[in-house]
Amino acid sequence: KAGKTTIIREMAQSIAHNHPDVHLIVLLVDERPEEVTEMKAEVDGEVVASTFDESAKRHVQVAEMVLDKAKRLVEYKKDVVILLDSITRLARAYNTTVPHSGKILSGGVDANALHKPKRFFGAARNIEEGGSLTIIATALVETGSRMDEVIFEEFKGTGNSEVLLDRQIADKRIYPAIDVNRSSTRREELLLDEVELNRIYLLRNFLADMPPAEAIQFLIERLKRTADNTEFLNSMTAGE
Repeated sequence: KAGKTTIIREMAQSIAHNHPDVHLIVLLVDERPEEVTEMKAEVDGEVVASTFDESAKRHVQVAEMVLDKAKRLVEYKKDVVILLDSITRLARAYNTTVPHSGKILSGGVDANALHKPKRFFGAARNIEEGGSLTIIATALVETGSRMDEVIFEEFKGTGNSEVLLDRQIADKRIYPAIDVNRSSTRREELLLDEVELNRIYLLRNFLADMPPAEAIQFLIERLKRTADNTEFLNSMTAGE
């Protein structure tokens, strides 16, 4: 209940608005039917879904169909973005459908079950001759399920960026409920120049001493007062 589906929906809307040339696919796996209906109504893009009343085999079939289509589009030099909600439910479905290896990991996860969802997530790439596939996926954590924890740990660290949502922040009606200090981007020096990077380090050091809810609230308030990221970073000084 930390707002992940809302964030996925708003990201989809932003991508469709700011990058209309991108082929956007929202993939909902094992989702509530009303969430699927709402997503289709509000997102200007392709929404492909399997609902919780369908079989694990159907969840897997839908996901593989979407990935195959995305790969073909990339071959035709298209830029494709898949928003997957969630990699956890997809992994659960594979755990039910794959032939059992006889080796069961902690939480009841078959040793072979995570290979295909990892291959799905690992399909994201930028092709030198043109075309790219970006995959943004949600993962469930702190659900009380040992299986979900095992799945999360297997995928943790495999992406280029991780954004962690905090239920306690969401309970305070703060949106987005992002735990800033536990969220990060790898190789961010490739995305920012040296001045911006130093500002980011300064900002992180400043936020590190704050409780998670205070940190995101500070960021939201400061971002509202500035027009863009550059202006926001320029507003950060050593005394803040």
